[in-house]
Amino acid sequence: MRKGRKRALLAALLTVGLLAGCGAPGETAGNGGKLTPVTLNEVAHSIFYAPMYVAIEEGYFKEEGLDVTLVTGFGADKTMTAVLTGDADIGFMGSESTIYTYVGGTNDYVVNFAQLTQRAGNFLVSREPIDDFDWNMLKDQDVLGGRAGGMPQMVFEYILRKNNIDPSTDLRIDQSIDFGSTAAAFSGGDADFTVEFEPHATLLEQKGDGYVVASLGEDSGYVPYTAFSAKKSYIDKNGDVIQAFTNALQKGMDYVQSHSPEEIADVIAPQFAETDKQALVTIVARYYDQDTWKDNLVFEKASFDLLQNILQDSGVLAERVPYEDLVNTAFAEAAKK
Repeated sequence: MRKGRKRALLAALLTVGLLAGCGAPGETAGNGGKLTPVTLNEVAHSIFYAPMYVAIEEGYFKEEGLDVTLVTGFGADKTMTAVLTGDADIGFMGSESTIYTYVGGTNDYVVNFAQLTQRAGNFLVSREPIDDFDWNMLKDQDVLGGRAGGMPQMVFEYILRKNNIDPSTDLRIDQSIDFGSTAAAFSGGDADFTVEFEPHATLLEQKGDGYVVASLGEDSGYVPYTAFSAKKSYIDKNGDVIQAFTNALQKGMDYVQSHSPEEIADVIAPQFAETDKQALVTIVARYYDQDTWKDNLVFEKASFDLLQNILQDSGVLAERVPYEDLVNTAFAEAAKK
């Protein structure tokens, strides 16, 4: 199915490429070729978000008339703050943050308009290689986890519960270490397992300090892990910008669906100059093989319902919020046509 879809998308991309040659970048925005500035705040800078970096490096945002400035927030709380205060026009983070803000009573709340990833992007790393890993092996073990209320930790707990493991009593999860520092702590001898994003999982393997034994993305199933969002007022006033932004993202999604991990790695390499080529290809292939990226950006209701199930199971959401308030699919629907 993937191969057939790739061939169809490649043909479509070639057609779009020929048509794009008829006009100068920026003209699609109807702005006389002048680019519209947009500040995008990402929760983290990660290969997990490859389609977005493809859109940047391939010039898709400029083709749509946008001059995107990328800022890394280093945490969903910081990214959300940037959006709410107007320091960022668009935020890229886990959609649970938009739910928390809505429940908190923010009047000009933040709305999701495009979903990027459909699986978790972290991996379980063991201190020793395990050929036939089973989640029950975590019982009575020490694990370095994520912060309470964050998607990495909640998806981890969701998987544990799916395997009839109580996160609070059947193992010991250390949530005291800052995001990005758990790999170093693990290398230093802390815990039996750690939950890591890339490139930390692969770097631990390269150093011989750990071994990837499970993918949380595969074992949790399809989960709406990250999405693009903006304040309701910004979307209402700048619908053309949101549409252009979403169009560019869709081109990035089409690219990763129709190209190999090696080709994707080549395109996004400037974004990850500190990562060597082989590691970059390995990481992209891991995400590629587990079907991390949606072939469109539509944030469907079933996915939003699953997200709220996870939040409720984790005890961080007492009352469900309306999908219609926090998700706008119009831009993604238009972009995929």
